[in-house]
Amino acid sequence: MCRIMVAMALNIVEPTELSRLDLLGGGHVSTEQHDLEDASVDFGRLLARDKAAPLAVFYPSSTEGVAQVVRAAHSRGFVVSARGHGHSINGQASASGGVVVKMMSTCASAGGGHGGGWGRAVVEEVRYVDVWGGELWIDVLRRTLEYGLAPRSWTDYLYLTVGGTLSNAGISGQAFLHGPQISNVYELDVVTGNGEVLTCSEVENSELFHAVLGGLGQFGIITRARIPLEPAPQMVRWIRLLYSDFSAFTADQEYLISLGDSDLKFDYVEGFVKVVDESLINNWRSSSFSTPNPSKFSSIIPMSNGDILYCLEVTKNYDEWNKDSVDQEVELLMENLNFIPHSELSTDVLYVDFLDRVHKGELNLRAKNLWDVPHPWLNLFVPKSRIADFDRGVFKGILGNNAGGTGPIIIYPMNKDKWDGRTSAVTPEEDVFYLVALLRTALYNGEETQSLDYLIDQNGRILQFCAEEGIEVKQYLPHYTSEGEWAAHFGAKWDKFRRNKMLFDTNHILGTGIFIQIFEEKAYLIGMKRKSGADDFFDKEESLKELTQLADTAGFRVVGSTYQNHPLSVQQIDAVDKVLAELGISSILMSKIDRTRNPQEVWNETKKMIDIVCISAVQDIQRGFARIL
Repeated sequence: MCRIMVAMALNIVEPTELSRLDLLGGGHVSTEQHDLEDASVDFGRLLARDKAAPLAVFYPSSTEGVAQVVRAAHSRGFVVSARGHGHSINGQASASGGVVVKMMSTCASAGGGHGGGWGRAVVEEVRYVDVWGGELWIDVLRRTLEYGLAPRSWTDYLYLTVGGTLSNAGISGQAFLHGPQISNVYELDVVTGNGEVLTCSEVENSELFHAVLGGLGQFGIITRARIPLEPAPQMVRWIRLLYSDFSAFTADQEYLISLGDSDLKFDYVEGFVKVVDESLINNWRSSSFSTPNPSKFSSIIPMSNGDILYCLEVTKNYDEWNKDSVDQEVELLMENLNFIPHSELSTDVLYVDFLDRVHKGELNLRAKNLWDVPHPWLNLFVPKSRIADFDRGVFKGILGNNAGGTGPIIIYPMNKDKWDGRTSAVTPEEDVFYLVALLRTALYNGEETQSLDYLIDQNGRILQFCAEEGIEVKQYLPHYTSEGEWAAHFGAKWDKFRRNKMLFDTNHILGTGIFIQIFEEKAYLIGMKRKSGADDFFDKEESLKELTQLADTAGFRVVGSTYQNHPLSVQQIDAVDKVLAELGISSILMSKIDRTRNPQEVWNETKKMIDIVCISAVQDIQRGFARIL
């Protein structure tokens, strides 16, 4: 009896080989040190450069250019990751030892074929814009405003790429009303991990369409998106209200997002957490609001340093023609709210200035050299039923006096029915859930509570608290290091997520910065039963159950039997059949082994359970598969 295990691993490609991709056209490959260093660092600055360094950076000029690189990676076996504006936190867009595709570099046309940039803005009564996947949302806003139009769902920070946010979800205070950005897409052009260029939508290649949206870059690279538009307002009434009672704060937020289908509603609902201190007025008003009288402000908030306040932030959009009705509408909406009396601040700003508000803060931080520093952010979706427990254990407990001390802590609810359950994005299983975003910055020369180690440890304590208390949070912009954690994160969607990976990225070359220990595992084939009469083989039928047990004992994870759920194309299956027939192997199992385990160690363990090890047969299979894979 013989059981044969054959390893197939991703290849390491030399930089000189990558430079030849320039000959394909459609872009430019760089192996310059400054480009490699830039592609090794993201906004989080949490991953060491040497662990994230690619061998090359590709600057595409079209969808076909992206496809050429992915096809080369698919056939040669090197890894590829798309990078937008580099706003990932934990190296999710890295491609260690592979190629980073710098999507933001492209300014080709998105109209007519698979290009990039801009296309038509209106078709009959359906308003939309076609944009390159590497386009920044701020540029989408500026261009569409030229036509009096704008997308309806946003992120708080607009210097992010379209493809980047659609690969996650894309959320802001409009999400309660319109859903996340992944719920506001008509159509996509996608280069799959297999190198195919496919147009997909709700009705065309819908499986790919829903997989890619919120798919963390695992199934394809978005090169074009068709975004629905609506008439853009001219102005925004921007209001902030203070609360000392968390239950009143969340009750008002939940009330406001329940008005989504009514005529009288706010257009944006968010909130944040702040510890009372001497800088509260400046931190809470922002430069867009006029400064209240400090003594009056202190009198309406009779609290001590260290107490926690909650701020409700809302907006009402309007135009010149209906500006006279704004005061009345805002008054009607606010009369049912239970904020601290006289704590409200209000200002009127241009629509574009409100949407681009975070960029002003970025410029201030850059001027102080506080932008290019580590950002150990933690973004959680928290079920509505447990948000009070989260406040008690985290805001008032773990964070305490340090809540918001090194960056904003944002909190606001969303309606689950505005999220399309067919996408890859995951949320809690409740009709209403909260985003809690701890957007904190680590300072190199700050206090201990501002250090990177302290903040990372605090994030760990928050997650541990949620686990121990049974608060079933979901990470937004998730980061995990084990398959069990990823499976728990995706829950009921995990099996489908893995099937989509096999279907659209069969060689697991995409997005390896995310599933670095999962989908970069070494792939193995286990063969059984040679034709009867062959030397060194036991001529008795081997049961699938026995072989599965062997795989489990040896530390393998069996992901499919025979040809189900395997990373092989139809053409490769035919070639595999031929090789196996020549060698007398009648059936195979696909399985995986964690790359962190020593393959030789696992092989040695497996050999102890094998009656006869046919090394020659292993070598034959290796040579045979080398011809076809």
